[in-house]
Amino acid sequence: MSSPWIVAPTQHWNPADLPVHVSAIKIDPYMNIDAGTMAPTEHGECFVLDDGGEVDLDLGNYERYLNVTLTREHNITTGKIYQHVINRERQGKYLGRTVQVVPHITDAIQDWIERVARIPVDDTGEEPEVCIIELGGTVGDIESAPFIEAMRQLRRRAGKGNFMQIHVSLIPVIGGEQKTKPTQAAIREARSSGLAPDLIACRCSEALTPTTINKIAMFCQVEPEDVVQVVDVGLTYRVPLLLEQQNLVSLLTTTLQLDQITIPPHLYSKGQNTWARWKSLVHAATTLHDEVKVTLVGKYTSLHDSYLSVTKSLEHAAMHCGRKLVLEWVDSSDLEQETAKSNPASYHRAWHMVCTANGIIVPGGFGTRGTEGMIAAANWARTRKVPYLGICLGMQIAVIEFARNVCGLTEATSEEFSEEAEKAKEPIIVFMPEIDKQTMGGNMRLGIRPTVFQQNTGWSKLRELYGQPDQILERHRHRYEVNNKYVAQLEEAGLPFVGKDTAGERMEVVELKEHPWFVGVQYHPEYLSRVLKPSKPYLGFIAAACGSLERLLEANKKGISLANNFTNHIEQDFDKLKLTNGEATA
Repeated sequence: MSSPWIVAPTQHWNPADLPVHVSAIKIDPYMNIDAGTMAPTEHGECFVLDDGGEVDLDLGNYERYLNVTLTREHNITTGKIYQHVINRERQGKYLGRTVQVVPHITDAIQDWIERVARIPVDDTGEEPEVCIIELGGTVGDIESAPFIEAMRQLRRRAGKGNFMQIHVSLIPVIGGEQKTKPTQAAIREARSSGLAPDLIACRCSEALTPTTINKIAMFCQVEPEDVVQVVDVGLTYRVPLLLEQQNLVSLLTTTLQLDQITIPPHLYSKGQNTWARWKSLVHAATTLHDEVKVTLVGKYTSLHDSYLSVTKSLEHAAMHCGRKLVLEWVDSSDLEQETAKSNPASYHRAWHMVCTANGIIVPGGFGTRGTEGMIAAANWARTRKVPYLGICLGMQIAVIEFARNVCGLTEATSEEFSEEAEKAKEPIIVFMPEIDKQTMGGNMRLGIRPTVFQQNTGWSKLRELYGQPDQILERHRHRYEVNNKYVAQLEEAGLPFVGKDTAGERMEVVELKEHPWFVGVQYHPEYLSRVLKPSKPYLGFIAAACGSLERLLEANKKGISLANNFTNHIEQDFDKLKLTNGEATA
């Protein structure tokens, strides 16, 4: 949906280089208020925004791809809408009327979208011209019905030239034949609800044949050029290039009248530069041969989407270091002695991946399961000089491991790992005092907060990568923290906390000096990583795993991207890219 106040152009732009301000809204039809209380294995990663909103992982994808900063209100759930309407009913806003799904729920959805779509989300501070609205779920789902009706009404409310519907559908291949019946049935169902697609985006494992495209166009009442192929590719960052080949921008421009928007020359140049950098980096990444092997030791490895932002951050950093990421997944429970007895094959397989890794990462998580396996992995990384990055729980694990094996605090643990926290003999990690232990949803240290680098801890590789600032801003999501009672003892033993909160009371960054890279951060740097601007902790970690950290630090001092070292030899002409068997080839 584009904003209704489009103005006449002062200059005509090439549609392929149209840099408009874009926002995004994700609608999730579940009853939860937000994603904060759902297990990662249930719904994938819970993504955290600057304002502390715990939202669907898709908002992380929008932030990474669009380079925007969204708010908690950009994630709409059934729970939020019903809570909003019920609160208004209790306040007497509908006094005398019967509150119903239509019009009260559907109106609330539309009003929410129109209000949030106007919130500035990029560094210009200007209102977006275009807002992408993703309605999750499947056509025909009962819980989606109010939102589908709201979208039907919103199309009418927005007016012609201000609304474009894109229907995403899977084209399965059965017995070598591309099947279009599921797409036909889904669009027939959508049309019966009053939504007719302007464009059909076909998810497919291989390029669609002309026959398949024509069949979809004929039976779904669109033109063949309105059938866009979203083909599986080895590198997801190539998808925008494939969509550009199929004239998607021109289709958007025509339907939404984007060529009527006035674009200042400096924004036009910025857009061209961003797109050129994206294509250069992605095309170079497809030619990589040298690998970097990273082993992720976590609790939720049965569903890789549980760590989606972590994997994306590792990909961003690997591309900038000129390496192909090889990510191996280890369930931390498999590293424990109990598994050695019950399932020795899994135990030895897990330890083989840890022992052969170029780098080990322990991401965030909750609960006690598998924590002893994480501590064992951290010990291996510290003692064998293997680059290590601990995120949130991973930082706490590193501190516990050091306390046990260097400080001699053999019973060091976290209150989170003890059934009776008050009986923990050496609680290195404690529950934050201001957090309510009874309330779960939205009850953590959430959102963007400052971390202050300490002057008395000496030179820090991580601070150097950040550009030697006094403080940084990163997003947080945790209930537990390092116990201040043990900080002096840990630092005296050689584990300095190089970053703390503004009051100096909360430990934010720990870094071993005599180690290629042993860094733990209480915050979640993956939430701010971008394709063209990788997160610094991840970038340093990957560079150390590649053996190029010193080169990265030197390049960082000069303000040069390490990615330049491997993109200079890549041909910059992307106009010849063609879609062949589901791959973009020069």
